[in-house]
Amino acid sequence: MSFSNNTDVLWQQIRAEALAPLEQEPLLTPLMLSAIVDRHSLPEALAHRLAHRLAAADFPAAPLLDLFSRLLTDHPDIVGALASDINAVLERDPAVHQASEVLLYMKGVHALTTHRFAHALWKQRRHHLARYLQHRSSEVFQTDIHPAACLGCGIFVDHATGVVIGETAVIEDDVTLLHSVTLGGTGAHTGDRHPKVRRGAFIGADAKLLGNIEIGEAARIGAGSVVLTEIPPHATAVGIPAKIVSRDTGDTPHHSGR
Repeated sequence: MSFSNNTDVLWQQIRAEALAPLEQEPLLTPLMLSAIVDRHSLPEALAHRLAHRLAAADFPAAPLLDLFSRLLTDHPDIVGALASDINAVLERDPAVHQASEVLLYMKGVHALTTHRFAHALWKQRRHHLARYLQHRSSEVFQTDIHPAACLGCGIFVDHATGVVIGETAVIEDDVTLLHSVTLGGTGAHTGDRHPKVRRGAFIGADAKLLGNIEIGEAARIGAGSVVLTEIPPHATAVGIPAKIVSRDTGDTPHHSGR
């Protein structure tokens, strides 16, 4: 499998991949044409795909497409983040083989990009519109990410269903989250009250991280764990409440949830 962080190269790869189903699966021809083949760039394809996935009777695709296109023009970093997120899926999920699959179907990437749009609006104090995108992402992609949460790049949200990320949460680059992960508060505090997940951490399915705690770089949290205290870098923690069971002083590789 080959992929690139260069968005132009990645876009050409996605377009080439989308041409094959035109003969193999004619039923997919309208989707491939409208979502990829008839688009001119990765930003245009991204805006088009998300606008049609998030469209609703009270907010049709056309004004959403215009909104997303303007946000992408004003915030080109969102395109770079998308490329990093697509590559994160290709690197860490052995069940996915083509970048076009990620752009078209992977709701984890769609939810992350929708959050990036909402976050840009939130910083502009367009809070109602940011909240609307959060609401639609929750309905369509089954993820609930507060628009104020700060997310890095190269994040892999596998399956995505049930993921909840609170207002003051921070997720740094190259983090992996499996389904039903919660980065929540304890209900006992206001202000800065959500977890900070550092670079390269891995959070297993159904794990609950609660409170203003730090999950260190390349730390690993086992599936179903409830984490209430700081986890140091390169440590593995499991259980309810989570306890440290091992420490790794070397590089910790990413693993898929598949």
